[in-house]
Amino acid sequence: MSDVLIPPGGADDSGGRLIDEPMSDALSRRYLAYALSTIMHRALPDVRDGLKPVHRRVMYAMSNMRLTPEAAARKCAKVVGEVMGNFHPHGDAAIYDALVRMAQDFAQRYPLVEGQGNFGNIDGDNAAAMRYTECKLTIAATLLLDGINEDAVDFRPTYDDQDEEPVILPAAFPNLLANGAVGIAVGMATSIPPHNAAELIDACRKLLTKPETTTAELMEFIPGPDFPTGGICVETRASIQDAYETGRGGVRVRARYEVEDLGRGQWRIVVREIPYQVQKSRLIEQLADLIEAKKAPLLGDVRDESDEEIRLVLEPKTRNIEPEVLMESLFKISDLETRFPINMNVLDATGTPRVLGLRACLIAFLDHRRVVLIRMSNWRLERIEKRLHLLDGLRIAFLNLDEVIRIIREEAKPRDVLMERFKLTELQADYILDTRLRQLARLEEMTIDEEHKKLTEERDGLNALLGSEKLQWKRIDQQLVEVRKKLMSARRTTFAEAPANLEVAALESYLPKEPVTVILSKRGWIRAAKGRVEDPSELKFKEGDELGYLVPCMTTDKLVILTSDGRFLTVACDKLPSARGHGEPLRLMVDFEDTAKIITVFAATTGQKRVMVSKNGYGFVMNEEDAIANKRAGKQTLNVDGTEALAALPVVGDQVMVLGENNKLLIFPVAELPEMARGKGVKLQAYKDGGVRDITVFDSNTVPQWYDGSNKARDFKDFKDFVGKRAAAGKMAPRGLRKLRV
Repeated sequence: MSDVLIPPGGADDSGGRLIDEPMSDALSRRYLAYALSTIMHRALPDVRDGLKPVHRRVMYAMSNMRLTPEAAARKCAKVVGEVMGNFHPHGDAAIYDALVRMAQDFAQRYPLVEGQGNFGNIDGDNAAAMRYTECKLTIAATLLLDGINEDAVDFRPTYDDQDEEPVILPAAFPNLLANGAVGIAVGMATSIPPHNAAELIDACRKLLTKPETTTAELMEFIPGPDFPTGGICVETRASIQDAYETGRGGVRVRARYEVEDLGRGQWRIVVREIPYQVQKSRLIEQLADLIEAKKAPLLGDVRDESDEEIRLVLEPKTRNIEPEVLMESLFKISDLETRFPINMNVLDATGTPRVLGLRACLIAFLDHRRVVLIRMSNWRLERIEKRLHLLDGLRIAFLNLDEVIRIIREEAKPRDVLMERFKLTELQADYILDTRLRQLARLEEMTIDEEHKKLTEERDGLNALLGSEKLQWKRIDQQLVEVRKKLMSARRTTFAEAPANLEVAALESYLPKEPVTVILSKRGWIRAAKGRVEDPSELKFKEGDELGYLVPCMTTDKLVILTSDGRFLTVACDKLPSARGHGEPLRLMVDFEDTAKIITVFAATTGQKRVMVSKNGYGFVMNEEDAIANKRAGKQTLNVDGTEALAALPVVGDQVMVLGENNKLLIFPVAELPEMARGKGVKLQAYKDGGVRDITVFDSNTVPQWYDGSNKARDFKDFKDFVGKRAAAGKMAPRGLRKLRV
């Protein structure tokens, strides 16, 4: 029986729809097409108008529906249907979500849609259904659309080839930076904070007068982002400048608060503004959870007294603390302070994804405005020429009015006679014949002469404009001044430096300090038992698993794990699951390679040092606090160079004893090893072949021990005979010595 499936009607019944190709090639090609579509048509904004296709289509559809700021609002369902039916081949939910965000004044610095009804709030509540809400365009939106019907931009066919849509909007102000953008594509993302439009326009005007202006000089006009929810930016100027120059970075934003004096030494904190994109309800829930978990011991209570304005009341646990100390402690552990990432990844004028700095974004906007100005000027010039052409014919008719009237009355084909008699074109002759009798009055002749004069002057001005780049930039500067007046608004986000000398307890001090025992099985399951585990034999494990490491520590400690690839992984002891069950896989908490093995586990202690050793015989001394990592992937500390990490021994003495695989032993002072935070280290012992078998650290004032094959300990009384210089070959070990530690 054949394994080949034949379509009904024979092999040729497929009509050429079957493609024979490797599955990997088919998947690669289709996934690449999907990735490019996501990047270019969904996630990344255009640097020229700062919009994604869905926002651009919503605004263009509303413009076609005449939903100007002066018009009456229409149902959002009508707008969504218009967008989906004509321009956007996706679901109505995605279109409505985009429209809602464009109307939220806490999400957009300059809302592009004016909403009537429930469009959500800063608590995180959703907007009402589209059948209940109404919308129209704002002044800012009309500025982005200004010139859309005057050939200012290119158009392309819609998805069904039934209509056309703009490729880009004329954009009279730098909307990309004014409203910002956030998006996630395939393999790339964008995150651009909003800014003050007046400051952006001032910076653009500076570039017009001095194109070589640097980013540092532009920051005299644009000191940083201006979030719609206000707040206080505590990022340093140098850090913001670096982000503006490279297009990557971040800014820290804090809530704005004030201290209310209640008399008799009592006070409370009132938060008036919260960081951008933080939901107020979740912030309150987070603060309440911190109080319940005893992680915010300085905070007594939190309540929401907000109406149209934000008012969060924070009650201190005791009046003996300073308000600044309370807030600094909360900034460290809650969303009262957040970091907004900056990743200015956008589509340039050619549609190519690029990470641009502040200066490059402004220059791209100005270049776009010049293209728009030239196209609109050419469009206007073309229409002036057509109108002047008709007026020239009409003026000829006025000068020969009696003859024109005679021809119209007596000739069978007056148009042809007029064209031949007065050398008129077909358009001029038709226009004369279509002119009403009352327009032939003397007053109308004067009006025509006046219009002809004005249009001639305008034509000459446009020709001069199109012929001079200097005049073009001057006109753009004038347009920017007019736009600035319409978008002028005070800065909402201010700048300040975080208190440097204010003593605030570390996060660990907010945790209840209790003894726990960390239990890590050989298969990588981890848990924490309260108190100390006196009898490890009573511990239960999954079938086939057993105890790997047992580490006594405190809930405030950081558990540090060294893997064979020389990487330190860090887990907070208070985050470990309870010992009531079997725990959780360590790999769910941290990331490390499948081939990596756990070498040692310990609780990091301030001031404690460890000897880092790799199997090829290199090592150094490091501080345990340098091993603490802040990322799931850990911190690469020991450069293993193709080999593996062997040990991280606590420095409990002044001598290092190394046993090589060649069974040679060497003892040298710990002081001969360099102290480093990371690296490969120095050679511990010289080997012709092989590497380190075992190593230990001991005190020279005591008698060390070594172990035979049965793990029996023996005193090493003549250890001084093996003392030498670091990197020496050493001497043959005593007979029976197999290990230096159990």
